Amino acid sequence: MPELPEVETMRRGILAAVGSRIVKASRVPCKKRPILVQPGPAALAKKLAGQRIAEIGRVGKRVVLHLESGEALVFEPRMTGLVLVADPPTREHLRFRLDLEEGPLPSIWYWDRRGLGSVRLLSFKQFEQQLRGDKLGPDALAITADQLQERLAGSKRAIKVALLDQRALAGVGNLYASEILHLCGIHPGRRCDLLRSAQWKRIHARMREVLELAIEHEGSTLSDGTYRNALNQSGGFQNHHRVYDREGDPCLTCSRGSIVRIVQAQRATFFCPKCQRKK
Repeated sequence: MPELPEVETMRRGILAAVGSRIVKASRVPCKKRPILVQPGPAALAKKLAGQRIAEIGRVGKRVVLHLESGEALVFEPRMTGLVLVADPPTREHLRFRLDLEEGPLPSIWYWDRRGLGSVRLLSFKQFEQQLRGDKLGPDALAITADQLQERLAGSKRAIKVALLDQRALAGVGNLYASEILHLCGIHPGRRCDLLRSAQWKRIHARMREVLELAIEHEGSTLSDGTYRNALNQSGGFQNHHRVYDREGDPCLTCSRGSIVRIVQAQRATFFCPKCQRKK
């Protein structure tokens, strides 16, 4: 579930580790489904020992520790992963640990309930090949309105489905796409190639608005309680959702419709049929 706001919150939560030196990197014994660790745990531990963290960034839905060597340690949370500096939600789902020195944080943990995420060490070349160029689109907080239209306007896909295409636009996921389109008054099934230029500008403006507000509230913790910030605390943006996971509730925008749930590309979409008409 973690999307751009949640992953950006994780990144900010471990920023104090910049300048710290890695003492030890270890895979935590776990009886659950193993996560992907590349290279293998022993090789990774050897490569990371003694390395200093130069910068902590984010690429789409990934937290990236840039090392002084030029390599990058990439945490990809996927559905249920968390990057933590405090006690985890459960001990049984801890997957990976970095012990640090010469800084205020003693350790960084990676926790993952479903085990779908990964921890990978990439060389500079691998990082550029796998996470730059045409492999991943511009970040949702960096893309311009013109770039957004250029990348998606020629598609015959539904706009909600297109917004989830990480090769075209990095960072937006299922939850925030529903929220963005609702504030735009655009039906999630509307074809991209039928949208007008003014609507693309509106999508871009609302996208920035929603994502920045969600970051301010440190992301969304849904009813399953899985997402937590780096201090193992709930986010707060779920209290500001206007459509997501509100099926059957009255629309907070128009007060005339009730929120409907449909499935698009095997993902749940929420919208108001009154103020998001499919013209």
